[in-house]
Amino acid sequence: MKHRRMPKRRVALAGAGVAVLAAASLTLQNANAAPGPTPDTLSVTSAGKLAGELSAGLKGDAAGSYYDAKAKKLVVNVLNEKAADQVRRAGAEPKVVKHSLAQLESARRTLDADAAVPGTAWATDPKTNQVVVTADRTVKGAALSKVSKVVSSLGDKAALKRSAGEFRPLIAGGDAIWGSSARCSLGFNVTKGGQPYFLTAGHCGNAVKSWSDQQGGQEIATTEASTFPGRDYSLAKYTGQTDHPSEVNLYGGTQKITKAAEATVGEQVKRSGSTTQVHDGTVKALNATVNYQEGQVDGLIQTDVCAEPGDSGGALFDGESALGLTSGGSGDCSQGGETFFQPVPEALKEYGAEIG
Repeated sequence: MKHRRMPKRRVALAGAGVAVLAAASLTLQNANAAPGPTPDTLSVTSAGKLAGELSAGLKGDAAGSYYDAKAKKLVVNVLNEKAADQVRRAGAEPKVVKHSLAQLESARRTLDADAAVPGTAWATDPKTNQVVVTADRTVKGAALSKVSKVVSSLGDKAALKRSAGEFRPLIAGGDAIWGSSARCSLGFNVTKGGQPYFLTAGHCGNAVKSWSDQQGGQEIATTEASTFPGRDYSLAKYTGQTDHPSEVNLYGGTQKITKAAEATVGEQVKRSGSTTQVHDGTVKALNATVNYQEGQVDGLIQTDVCAEPGDSGGALFDGESALGLTSGGSGDCSQGGETFFQPVPEALKEYGAEIG
């Protein structure tokens, strides 16, 4: 049967919502490492693959990595010169740092246990070799004192900064997919068992069980599964006769999506959302934690891409690769901001689905 197209938009719409701030801008200085061969020029895909290989080979001597998109090279944090030599031989640039990943993970566990105040977020910053904790404008008084005390107890393994915005998941103002009480952006079209589905944010799926392509319109899909907080993904099954191409809406064209991929720190990315359309930026950190009023969400991609209400659930992508679903954040697209995304590969694995 021939499927009709959704009026004025495709179900391939991608968007984003709101995000939280946590941290990780990166540089390429290597003042602590001995001079060596010039690092190889790498694509972000090659850099991500090499980072995984070096992390596995170096084991406890590796302390994170990031991609410099301008220089097109991979920087790998290491704990000693022996590991630095191995990194150079592999074609990457080493940077000798103080804290191991195990030490930084221990610091994160302390934050989880003692500083999980709504309005806070944290992520490991490869540039500073610290866990950077961000408190938004709602964190004040006793709550701020509590967070500050915990961060101080971690010494130079952690740092505290403030955000002028408010970290929250937003489900308003978009024009992509509608429910009776909310409006979000569709992330990516997928298939499961040969049947068509789409991914969006879990906080959207929690709020809406029946989706339409227009306000008050006929049902096109129903939420089959949804997770939020903890993670932030949702799967909806198409029930109507609607086109579902594997594309992202660029608001002046489309981007074909052929695969899912893991994001890399330093990667240049784009976000498409039904409120603010297409914006670009950089991946700043992985495995970020956000403490929304509704609860804690872990394992997020942190970026400096802006987003606004209604972009929730929309797509983070790099070329033909699906990377993330907009979770939440602060700021706006006039003054800038930070946005966090649920990684797509994890959502696909959870639901037994694939891009297509």
